[in-house]
Amino acid sequence: MPRFWRFLLNITLLLVGLSSITRPIFAQGQPAIRTTVNSTFRNPLKLEGADPWLTYYNGWYYLSTTTAVDIRLRRARRLGELKDAPDQVVWKDSTPTRFRDMWAPEFHLLNGGNGLHWYLYYTASDGPDEHHRLYVCESAGTNPMGPYTFKAQLLTDPNNEFYAIDGTVLKLPDGSLYFIWCGRPSPTGQGLYISRMTNPWTLTGPRVYLPADGFGCNVVREGPETLQRNGKVFLIYSSCGASTPDYKLGMLSADIHSDLLNFASWQQYPQPVFARVDQYGVFGPGHNFFFQSPDGKEDWIVYHAKSGTADTYADRSTRAQRFTWNPDGTPNFGLPLPVDQDIPAPSGEPPSGEPPLPLVR
Repeated sequence: MPRFWRFLLNITLLLVGLSSITRPIFAQGQPAIRTTVNSTFRNPLKLEGADPWLTYYNGWYYLSTTTAVDIRLRRARRLGELKDAPDQVVWKDSTPTRFRDMWAPEFHLLNGGNGLHWYLYYTASDGPDEHHRLYVCESAGTNPMGPYTFKAQLLTDPNNEFYAIDGTVLKLPDGSLYFIWCGRPSPTGQGLYISRMTNPWTLTGPRVYLPADGFGCNVVREGPETLQRNGKVFLIYSSCGASTPDYKLGMLSADIHSDLLNFASWQQYPQPVFARVDQYGVFGPGHNFFFQSPDGKEDWIVYHAKSGTADTYADRSTRAQRFTWNPDGTPNFGLPLPVDQDIPAPSGEPPSGEPPLPLVR
């Protein structure tokens, strides 16, 4: 055999031999990682899921909703997988004044002076509706799953204990904290209030009432949440009864450098920013939260909505969709999408076969 062809044959045999070395790895029960991406999902993310809170942290989506009896979290690597994820109880209380009607949990990663911890804010009572108050727990570390210990009742007035529900934290770029919630009494029955915070578990007065349009509903303003963009703070709130098909979102806005405790700093958006769409079979969309895609390039809203027009709390489910921004700098939430529509998954989600990331504790 000529020398050139003998050399070529030897090279070929060497390459074949090297490939046979790697082949047994997959024969030992370790299949290759798939790279297929789940490109779409469908709502709802959770049946019987009212007052949702959702965030993406350390490689996982975390979702919590109202259960009334305890606080639970579920997690998943991809948004669409939350619907099949198991719930884990992260807080349950037997204290008589705060062990019933636990509503609207939210988790915020804040520094209370001893490093970052998750602070769990929730509403609870001892039974009578007028006894609802706001409470906060603190995580042991930076794992959203806890464990948690009770920290304090959030006193929304230094001299009185008023009805208070649906609390959320606004953290400005300079690190200052504000607490916003739904309280009584108010000119609308129950309305929006804001107060400064000296730390994640202490409010410092005064509490300031924020007038907000109910768009034909004159009783309820609740579920406040905030967005910040280009020097503006947007306060999104829910109006009308949560059991009705007319539950909807309204919006106030303020300059981020203005006195947020002065109600005159806030401007009312003239119409609802998110409301029922009968032709889509979506009713009562509201009590929302905001989160970003895994790569931080997309803004998303999570909310609950009803499947029918009956006056009931029983048919609310958790849903999510992307939103964008208008040329004038205001958020554009679009229309709430029907549950039979495929929705593109958030950008930056990992491939469907990728193993879970370890938790940072």
